[in-house]
Amino acid sequence: MNTDNVNNPASLENADPEAGGEAPKPFMRTIKSFVKRAGRTTSGQAKAFEELGPRFLQPYQQRLLDLQGAFVRPTEGVAATDADKATPHPVVLEIGFGMGEATAHIAAVLPDTHFLCCEVHEPGVGALLKRIGENGITNIRICAHDAVEVIDHMIPLASLDGVHIFFPDPWHKTKHNKRRLIQSPMVAKLAARLKPGGYLHCATDWQPYAEQILEVLTAEPKLRNRALAIHPELLGYAPKPHYRPLTKFENRGIRLGHGVWDVVFERV
Repeated sequence: MNTDNVNNPASLENADPEAGGEAPKPFMRTIKSFVKRAGRTTSGQAKAFEELGPRFLQPYQQRLLDLQGAFVRPTEGVAATDADKATPHPVVLEIGFGMGEATAHIAAVLPDTHFLCCEVHEPGVGALLKRIGENGITNIRICAHDAVEVIDHMIPLASLDGVHIFFPDPWHKTKHNKRRLIQSPMVAKLAARLKPGGYLHCATDWQPYAEQILEVLTAEPKLRNRALAIHPELLGYAPKPHYRPLTKFENRGIRLGHGVWDVVFERV
């Protein structure tokens, strides 16, 4: 997972210069919601970009996205109609999917759920596109853009059925903890975009971060802990939901005695 940090981007000025206002200003961010990793896109990933990108890449836009319409593939030359979108599907936002292994697995396990997935690491985007093609997956759309800006500008309030944030960068050093994604401002944004009963599922293999996640989500008044009453013995953490697979990295950690913590809260 490649996405982290919670500082909000400054608002974009939209004044019209011809009307006497200032020209539009670029986004000014002190800290992004992600860290770009080095990596080379393989020939297979590049081919997936070329062949599958037009269908499965959702361009970033500074206006609200029609979350049902984004997953409708119109007949060639014919625009999608309201009838095409008549049967709504649950929509889950995933923030940071790394190389897309877990994302592709979950999309296959939950074929009636639509997944809008944010990732800025180009090889990771290419890898997920390649998995989509190899496995015939149709219920994923990828927005290769900063998740904070996607949430701020594209996701309507009370529109999501779920949010997945798996293994965000833990920023181990105390002086870097402020860079962590799961902090109060970000959680408030996500809670506002969940439908009542929608869920926020976070997973981490770093116990201090798990403790922070549990604390921050508990403090958000729009959320409640799903697991607390059902599994009090887990002290607020949740059993691993069936849809989340054990990745190669996670399996290796388990063999070494490392823990993994799932935290699942729902919108009240």
